[in-house]
Amino acid sequence: MDTRPIGMFDSGIGGLTVLKEVKKVLPNEEIMYLGDTKRFPYGSKSKEAIVEASRNCIKYLMKKNVKLIVIACGTATSQSLDILQKEFDIPIIGIIEPTVRYLQEHVKSEETIGIIATQGTIRSMAWEKNIQEKLPNIEIKSEETPLLATMAEQGWTNNKVAKYTIKEYMKCFKKIDRLILGCTHYPLFEILIKKELSKKVDIINTGEKVADYLKKYLEDKKIQNSNKIKQFTIYLTDKETNFAKLAKQLLEQEIEIKEAKF
Repeated sequence: MDTRPIGMFDSGIGGLTVLKEVKKVLPNEEIMYLGDTKRFPYGSKSKEAIVEASRNCIKYLMKKNVKLIVIACGTATSQSLDILQKEFDIPIIGIIEPTVRYLQEHVKSEETIGIIATQGTIRSMAWEKNIQEKLPNIEIKSEETPLLATMAEQGWTNNKVAKYTIKEYMKCFKKIDRLILGCTHYPLFEILIKKELSKKVDIINTGEKVADYLKKYLEDKKIQNSNKIKQFTIYLTDKETNFAKLAKQLLEQEIEIKEAKF
């Protein structure tokens, strides 16, 4: 047993969709969540800037004595995971590998998989490379959907602007079997996305796949926590945002936020 917390970071509110799913399957684990709101959005930044921002987030969380780190961000996973896993002597998990493992278990040959994500993620081709390595017969359709993360940070997830934007983004995904929400902000639009696609389409919330992967990982390594402790602590690099209001709605409880300085 290891009672140390799990570290988790994202550029903003999106990573809380991962935290929410992790708490469902790992209720005894404490999570230290870092929102790098000062540098939001990651999606439009250079690879070098994303790697440096992610590196600083990991250093901050390691000072909190976490036992592992979840990169709860699609852009940071696609641009920095491989680099940072080599730099740090701590387990670091992104959102791609757990999702690809799910696909390996559930996808039939010759399916078509759609991917929506930020500009940085789509341009990195990280999803395509990881999926095709494991499932070479799969057809992949990927599209940049850069407006969604910023809209989510503003709480625009179910208004007229959100409905119109989702409708436009989903036009090219009418003939797919599954859709990967490749940015952790995107589950906040899942209701609208479902309305635009066939009911047969499997909409993949990466937070759910990370949670399942993490549960098995902790059990295999025997580092799960069986003691009941406080649920999570949230740190932000810039507290002057809509984060607290949106987090309260998403997690359905009062939220205390602490400032992270680095």
